[in-house]
Amino acid sequence: MTQGTQHATDDPRNADIRIWINGTLYPRDLAFVSVFDSGFVLGDGVWEGLRVVDGQPAFLDAHFDRLYEGAKAIMLDIGMDRAALEAAIRDTLAANGMTTGSGVHIRLMVTRGVKRTPYQDPRVNVGPATIVIIPEYKAASPEHAAHGITLFTVHVRRGFPDVQDPKLNSHSKLNCITACIQAYTAGADEGLMLDPHGFVATCNSTHFFIVRKGEVWTSTGDYCLGGITRANVIAMCREAGIPVFQKNFSLTEAYGADEAFVTGTFAGVVPVRSIDGRAISAGRGPMVERLQGLYRDWLARDIAARKALAGATA
Repeated sequence: MTQGTQHATDDPRNADIRIWINGTLYPRDLAFVSVFDSGFVLGDGVWEGLRVVDGQPAFLDAHFDRLYEGAKAIMLDIGMDRAALEAAIRDTLAANGMTTGSGVHIRLMVTRGVKRTPYQDPRVNVGPATIVIIPEYKAASPEHAAHGITLFTVHVRRGFPDVQDPKLNSHSKLNCITACIQAYTAGADEGLMLDPHGFVATCNSTHFFIVRKGEVWTSTGDYCLGGITRANVIAMCREAGIPVFQKNFSLTEAYGADEAFVTGTFAGVVPVRSIDGRAISAGRGPMVERLQGLYRDWLARDIAARKALAGATA
């Protein structure tokens, strides 16, 4: 059975987590939102996934940049500034005893809030935004990191921004869900998605890169979410002197790659061993192995900086 890059082994500690909803911490079994909530009714909201190491949400500033920009774009008033939202995240981690160690992941969700009737017009909303913080013990698969995943090119495209802008990390993910379904029913771990022009864009839940003759390539970024890990990998390559390019490339060029990999907040850098049945590498190639090491260092630097900042403001 295939498993997506977001797969994690069930952790029994998650049965007792406490979930933050609009300022109150609830036991998992009592954490609910209204059936009139905009997120439930319409998928009207924005969200972020946060990796937590030693109690520190990694790359938090970049995640907040994306969250608040998306909320502004859809005229959603989060109702909390960045400092207050960070404090809520830290309170949630503390309440769950997640201030040390690794293997913690947060889903931060913001919807437009409760409506007086199920209808798309935001003017029928009757309250403030709904904010939910779900912390879980959730570690990425070491098997994927070492041996890679398989991709299948799906029929679902990443569309033009005047249809539904892929830069919005919105609750409405039906195009990605459809891509995911097509991929796993074809026996692959994740779906590779093309842009409207037929060039490679991204995957259904991660960003896609290839390695050719010592160069790292990824899409132009025009038709994919502004990925935090994607941006980190590009910056890492530049700092390390690895040639990296954001450009159009075709499936033919992807099939002929020396290596391929995907990136995401949860799993970091994960090799791709095959695309549409074409073998790319036996698992983790030399460039992917190097980038995984660089990413560990990059992550450690950010966590150290956040700890220092937290200590300075305590």
